Amino acid sequence: MKNLIIAAASGALLLISGQGMTADLEAGKKKAAEVCAACHGADGNSPAPAFPKLAGQHSTYLAKSLNEYKSGARKDPIMAGMAAALSKEDIENVAAYYAGQSGLKTKY
Repeated sequence: MKNLIIAAASGALLLISGQGMTADLEAGKKKAAEVCAACHGADGNSPAPAFPKLAGQHSTYLAKSLNEYKSGARKDPIMAGMAAALSKEDIENVAAYYAGQSGLKTKY
């Protein structure tokens, strides 16, 4: 019984954290190119210091941030507009795509 409770709790935590979801990396790459690349770079390594680098960030952090911009819990008029156009699936896919990219160290 104890093992069943531990397994159920572990499964719930995976789902809550987003790690249990299967993301479509190709769809994430395509959506990132359409919506995010102009500011954050095609691979998430922003060419300008004004825009954060997304490459190599944890997918749960990226998804949480996008969801917060979309809901208005996190304030930024530009990001709110960008996130508004993304579905829940788009957010998971984009977050997984950027999380899988290499974060290059660039001097500005």
